[in-house]
Amino acid sequence: MNEKVRCLIIGSGPAGYTAAIYASRANLSPVLYEGMQPGGQLTTTNDVENFPGYPAGITGTELMEDLKKQAERFGADIRFGLATSTDLSSKPYKVTIDGEKTIEAETIIISTGATAKYLGLPDEQKYAGSGVSACATCDGFFYRKLTVAVVGGGDTACEEAIYLAGLASKVYLIVRKDFLRASKIMQNRVLENPKIEVLFEHETLGLTGVGVVQGADLVKHRGQANETNIHIDIDGFFLAIGHKPNSDIFKPWIDTDEVGYIKTIPGTPKTNVSGIFAAGDVADPHYRQAITAAGTGCQAAIEAERYLSL
Repeated sequence: MNEKVRCLIIGSGPAGYTAAIYASRANLSPVLYEGMQPGGQLTTTNDVENFPGYPAGITGTELMEDLKKQAERFGADIRFGLATSTDLSSKPYKVTIDGEKTIEAETIIISTGATAKYLGLPDEQKYAGSGVSACATCDGFFYRKLTVAVVGGGDTACEEAIYLAGLASKVYLIVRKDFLRASKIMQNRVLENPKIEVLFEHETLGLTGVGVVQGADLVKHRGQANETNIHIDIDGFFLAIGHKPNSDIFKPWIDTDEVGYIKTIPGTPKTNVSGIFAAGDVADPHYRQAITAAGTGCQAAIEAERYLSL
């Protein structure tokens, strides 16, 4: 079964819903498929205090519902469904939904986001939104003058540890290896920061706490003769072991970097394929914020309208 649309938006979240708002107001009759997680990563965040327009803060789920309702108010056709394959070799572009239905689109906005990598511990889900986070910039504010732990040894982990050290009273950096993979300048900043304690050759076994994270069980020198189990008291547990952009189904046609982030023409949401635009975290390895995602969603919709008017 095929359906023809002018503007197809793949993925929800701040980028997708904002694109839908602008595309609807431009009379592009957009169709948006929400994907596996309607509303995106922000729906796993309890409190959002840094999105403009909400002085008292708002939950991530409520924020996404507000954006969705706003898009629907202007006529966006928002549907539940997952894009499972694409054929972007020629126009109209073809996208298969749930392995069954094919959408033929004149223009496409990709806003499928990126998925944070986790250790795979059951406790990460147990304490999601209650002490476990994959975004220090998003949630660090809630841990002012408290003790937190960051997992990872690369530049991202070091950056997050330094950022949190400006808010928290103490930061543990849990590193699986006996060295940091981060650039030398980032290593120096971490090692010279009096608030940061680097725990080399440590791995996390689990988290503890009643309702919220209150501690972490670690193992030092796992598998070695001097293996030791230790416990640290913490109030927050931050994952900084990377993100995986949700771009796999576009890779045969769309240029990505070595990690999988979609490449865009600098300063624009344009990809290497005419009429296809990328917005939000799927094309942003640097900021990964709701407000920046929303901004690129706006840009993508404006570019889609200009493309269709040519």
